[in-house]
Amino acid sequence: MDNTSRETQQDVQMLRMSETPSGLQPEVSAQLSSQPEPEMVLSPSALFQLNPPTQDPTEAQPQTELELLQESDIEHQQPAERTKPAWVKCSCALSLFILCAVFLGMVYYIHQSLRHQNQDVLVGPCDSQACQRASAHLSMSADPFTHPCDYFLFSCGPDRPSPDLHGHQREKSRRDVKEKRTLDRKTELLKYLRELLESTNGLASSAVQKAKGFYRTCMDTKSLDIAGVEPFLALVHKLGGWSVSGQWNQTDFNSTLSVLMRDYATFPFFNVYVSEDPTDTSGKKTKRYIQIDQPDLLIPIEWNNETEKSQVIRETLRPFLASCDRYLALLGAPPGSAMIHVSAFTLLSSELAVAVAPLRHRRAKGQLSQRLTIKELQHKAPAVDWLACLQAAFHTQPLTEDDHVLLHNLPYIVQMSDIVGKWITGHELSASGPLHTFMVLNLLHTLLPALDSRFSETANNLSVVLGHVEARRRDLDSMTGALSEVFATAPRWKRCMLETERGFDAVLARLFREDVASGEAEELIANILSSFKSQLHKLKWSDQKTLQFVMRKVQSVTPRIVTTKEEPSEAELDLLYSEMSVNFSFFSNYLQLLTLLQKKRIRLLHEGLDGADVLSVTPSLRGNELIIPMGIFIPPLFHPTYPRAMNYGVMGFLLAKDLLHVLLPDIYSQSETVRAVGQCVWSRYRSVTNRENGTLSIPAAQQQEVWVQFSALQIALEAYQKSVKKQPADTSISGFSHRHLFFMAFSQANCDADRYHHLMPFEPSFLVTAICAKSHLCPTNLQCPKTSQQYSSHGC
Repeated sequence: MDNTSRETQQDVQMLRMSETPSGLQPEVSAQLSSQPEPEMVLSPSALFQLNPPTQDPTEAQPQTELELLQESDIEHQQPAERTKPAWVKCSCALSLFILCAVFLGMVYYIHQSLRHQNQDVLVGPCDSQACQRASAHLSMSADPFTHPCDYFLFSCGPDRPSPDLHGHQREKSRRDVKEKRTLDRKTELLKYLRELLESTNGLASSAVQKAKGFYRTCMDTKSLDIAGVEPFLALVHKLGGWSVSGQWNQTDFNSTLSVLMRDYATFPFFNVYVSEDPTDTSGKKTKRYIQIDQPDLLIPIEWNNETEKSQVIRETLRPFLASCDRYLALLGAPPGSAMIHVSAFTLLSSELAVAVAPLRHRRAKGQLSQRLTIKELQHKAPAVDWLACLQAAFHTQPLTEDDHVLLHNLPYIVQMSDIVGKWITGHELSASGPLHTFMVLNLLHTLLPALDSRFSETANNLSVVLGHVEARRRDLDSMTGALSEVFATAPRWKRCMLETERGFDAVLARLFREDVASGEAEELIANILSSFKSQLHKLKWSDQKTLQFVMRKVQSVTPRIVTTKEEPSEAELDLLYSEMSVNFSFFSNYLQLLTLLQKKRIRLLHEGLDGADVLSVTPSLRGNELIIPMGIFIPPLFHPTYPRAMNYGVMGFLLAKDLLHVLLPDIYSQSETVRAVGQCVWSRYRSVTNRENGTLSIPAAQQQEVWVQFSALQIALEAYQKSVKKQPADTSISGFSHRHLFFMAFSQANCDADRYHHLMPFEPSFLVTAICAKSHLCPTNLQCPKTSQQYSSHGC
């Protein structure tokens, strides 16, 4: 830099020092210190959590030189004019500072608002296979916030009723759609387990391979048809033959009954199982007892309230006889003699049916859980050799005549013994071996899943008839027989899954536990319970003692996710199924399954350990433990890769609803809030649907269910907010914002998994309109173009 430049800089510096008014710097400093504290400390880098760049002190020098070069032009100005830029510069700096402070305050407010709104900005799409399926499922229904008028009244997909329908036609259409679209949670669980069994990924243990092999051979109906009736006829021959074929070696009644109970889990004249004593109030329900109950008779019967006796349903007698005749024909019975055996079987069944009674009647008469010793039972029902039969069924247990058993219909057992004794010695049809034929046909029923398609078709045909009769006679207590329960139009895969679960429940439980991520489920449960407890304090209780009692009950509850009480290791499972050899014959595999089931009964009596309840889908309360089955945390209702908005909108709501039912069954009588909210939502529904002249109020049960589901939705939303507060990042499906996805998933799930739909006077998705009355909770205001439907008019 030359001498002229240096002199110019010196002159400028002296001029600035001499012309700056005294006291200016302290005044500016005071103004700066008077600004609000938060605005002074906030900066964009702090708000957005970016690291500020490191500044080199030398980087400021070029700017200083530029300012000096610009200020050198002041030399050519008049003295009065040269004083002005300094004041202007300070004023501009102060204004700029204020503007920055306001800007940063706005940024801070927006940032906090976004956090308060659970960051409804999409982070990224979920591209897992489960999310792809969920996206396809959601695309089947209309967007609730794009078409609110009809969606929240009829939200169950493309099959929802036409809005052109009016009055009772619209109501009937709504009910029909709900019945059609409601899926059983247990069916979804069976589908999920089916995928696990059909999967070929990874190396499977010996027990898993046997479970998969059993299911695979069950699905191979072609091999069953090829095998035909020969496997069953060979088994009948092993039992001594039967008089239907003309070849019977007159086997002893009690000997045959003992073999059926021991090897084939078949109980023709009575049921035998193992369980706790339900009358034990000591709280230490560890001892198991042999339970003897009335049988599941094959003939369709109904209860007569006037005579307090059961009787055969006359309309079903002809198709029942036809099905029995068809079975005997398939088994090679000569055409001329089949009807004799069918008539004897039907007559014996109808005689036994007289003393069979429904559970409610037996409970009212005190006929449940009557404790007797085996010796006492033998005295009351002498036709059956009880000690020999029970020793055969529980052959590894040292039973004596002094051991106790529990009876659940002693009058039936006594009358059954009298009937059997009469048919053994004095009945005119005794020569045809009716008791032996009765037992063989019951064995046939046990083995129906392992026989060829002709037997299944015969059973299905009877099931259809029984279904029609039961639909026409809903006023009677109908007990239509075991055949209709097994073959009531269920698809083959479902029957095979149920049979596989019976024998391999522990294996499926282990597969389930390995496949389902429990961490996400536990977090969801914890957040739902926390929101559940906070919801209780918002209620108006009948008195303070009631609130304290409920809060103590809820606070003492400990949630536990279970598939089984005892979780055996892989090696223990392989040992448990080591005696089972699965081959290509499903009939052979099924016989082994029956033996396995009886061994489980023996183990339960000896060890007192229950098997895995794999198919449970409902939470329950056991003491202070809230048992939450793992079976509810499955697609399409839950998946660890789903966005949390979807998991909380679906499973969070369903779980909250179940908890309200389990923990607060009598809430209607304990809190006036239940009635008020239920009535408020119903009044809102009447207003939206133009039913002002309709029913002003709904029954108490419906008011409670409306409150339960409304509260469950609030609990799920609050729990989701807590989850997002802890962990803001979340994904999305189909481009929906998080709140949008939460409410859309909730609405669609109620079409698929609402177990309480019969108590709801409207679509559960309508509850969204009440929630969205607080506009900040929803992605958009719900304004219906129709003047009669303004969804955001008021809340409850």
